Amino acid sequence: MSDKKAILVTGGAGYIGSHVVRQLGEAGETIVVLDNLCTGFKESVLYGELVVGDTGDRELVSQLLKKHNIGSVMHFAAHTIVPESVSNPLKYYGNNTCNSRNLLECCSAAGVEHFIFSSTAAVYGIPEVEQVTEDTPTSPINAYGGSKLMTEQMLKDLSFATDLRHVALRYFNVAGSDPQGRIGQSTLGATLLIKVACEAALGKRDKICIFGTDYPTPDGTGIRDYIHVEDLAGAHLAALEYLRAGGKSTTLNCGYGHGYSVHEVLDSVQRVHGSPLNIIEEPRRAGDPPQLIAKVDAIHEKLDWNVKCDDLDFIVKTSLAWEKKLLEKAAK
Repeated sequence: MSDKKAILVTGGAGYIGSHVVRQLGEAGETIVVLDNLCTGFKESVLYGELVVGDTGDRELVSQLLKKHNIGSVMHFAAHTIVPESVSNPLKYYGNNTCNSRNLLECCSAAGVEHFIFSSTAAVYGIPEVEQVTEDTPTSPINAYGGSKLMTEQMLKDLSFATDLRHVALRYFNVAGSDPQGRIGQSTLGATLLIKVACEAALGKRDKICIFGTDYPTPDGTGIRDYIHVEDLAGAHLAALEYLRAGGKSTTLNCGYGHGYSVHEVLDSVQRVHGSPLNIIEEPRRAGDPPQLIAKVDAIHEKLDWNVKCDDLDFIVKTSLAWEKKLLEKAAK
């Protein structure tokens, strides 16, 4: 990568951010990580300098941007638990939207050129189509999706008014861990299906629940587009290269373009682990769409992004390996 300016990664001690930081470090980039460690882990930051602080602290952010000659910002810092966003929406608008506004204001004042934003498929809400494009109407049904969509809009407006260029990546269901087992998904009380299922397989949970078996899908359970975190991280590096090469601001879906049902995911966990799960069938949860799959033509057209981990059993294998590592660590 040719640009010598440093990169600020907010939330770089978290699940996805730490994988991006690792890949940036391996690519020889100069990285500064800003994370308040409320859900991140210091030991997950394998490269760069870690600064413990908040993206809402304008004085701190301004100092970091100036001191380190930051040319690009990758913004991951956010609350991400959907049920919590429903019960405590202002927490999400405060952290995800207001703090993003503060960060953008600092970036604009400092002349930051490139901004890569961690967005989400939750901006689509319950789409009427089975496969969503970037032009599918956005209609979030919770404060998590709403808070992210507001930041997307701020980015669009700021990029229109200034020289800042951005890529907003709308993630689908992120899963898996570093194939070499150095870092992984360590969030306590996680709600992501593959992590929860792997915890159940290893006895960390006594059961795994399927919410809804009567959807209009082949096996009656919800279908989602699962993407390995390693490929997702690679998309961020590809987005950075795109912006450095002069690419225009854009919003892109980030998934594999195909999905797996809840039953298929649980079958994979049982197959890879080699033992049955205690599966409990529950009624549907309000707000869960039957199917949510990304249309990914745009990201492949615009970015030089090659996926390497598009295999459900591999995603599960790396997830299980990380859960075993966490168990071993807890036992010491």
